[in-house]
Amino acid sequence: MLVTLDKATSLIKEGKTLHIAADESLLAKLPTGNWIGGTTPYFIAEDGGIFTKDKLFVNEFDFAEEIQVAVYGKYNIFQIVEECYDNGLTMLILPFGSAVAAKYAKEAPDVEELLMHPTVGWVSGLDLNTGGEAKVFDGTTGESYTDKAVAMYIRLPKGKTAMINLVNIFEDDKTDPTITFPENELDVSTCFVNGQKVNFAEYIQRKNLDTQMPLVADYNGVYINTSIKAVENGKVGLYAPVFKGIGYRFATRVSDYAEEFKNRIDAAGAGTPIFSCNCILNYLYGNLEGKTTPPYAGPVSFGEVAYQLLNQTLVYCEIV
Repeated sequence: MLVTLDKATSLIKEGKTLHIAADESLLAKLPTGNWIGGTTPYFIAEDGGIFTKDKLFVNEFDFAEEIQVAVYGKYNIFQIVEECYDNGLTMLILPFGSAVAAKYAKEAPDVEELLMHPTVGWVSGLDLNTGGEAKVFDGTTGESYTDKAVAMYIRLPKGKTAMINLVNIFEDDKTDPTITFPENELDVSTCFVNGQKVNFAEYIQRKNLDTQMPLVADYNGVYINTSIKAVENGKVGLYAPVFKGIGYRFATRVSDYAEEFKNRIDAAGAGTPIFSCNCILNYLYGNLEGKTTPPYAGPVSFGEVAYQLLNQTLVYCEIV
């Protein structure tokens, strides 16, 4: 829920366990307590998508029996699989553009232990109009970081478990050729189109492909997106890495993002999320300002975490 600074401060002082997303100017004014946070001025609120630096989005984790908060850099980020609760949920926030976010993006799919420990979260961002730095906040100390990730470990009540899911409105265009890549990469020069080696940037430009549509791969029946950041100087920059040995195609065009989210959510059956986030690219390309995706409300993220890093995806978590 979107709240005022006074309300967020009051919740912290009451000892509530919280996740908070807001502009840095607001997060920096909060007292220490049982919370973690990340920067963004974009939100999908209950009343619709909104850009605001005057309010904070707060999730209260009233089901938490115990919590611990830890901060990690790129060299020890995967300690999250060792330090979490056996019956728990890990809430993870990584700052956009940081080395720790890049490390997590590239290597998380190869960390098998992650699948044993529910891990959800997002990549914090910034005001795209004015720039700045993405930050994460450890509310227990009041410290903020541009180059570290913050994790909140939550111990769940006996008999409860965390279920992490996603809503992806994109599907691959099966009339397109399959694209594969020789390495796990965030900046790509070479790819193979139906087995033929080509320059990826030249391929996109020659085919006049719409780079607002992500690359889509089928991971055991789940569609995972990889979004295009830029095509320049013979290279393609990506918001999340492509992976060696995985077949990709570009997504078919989506004309109405909000309606497509509604259709997918209705088809899946709406739950009762304790956290959700949706990608900044969906917000921008789909003109989601003023539009809702009920019952999913939360920060607009610069990357989504559902075990691994995702793009152009709505991610949510339920306690069941």
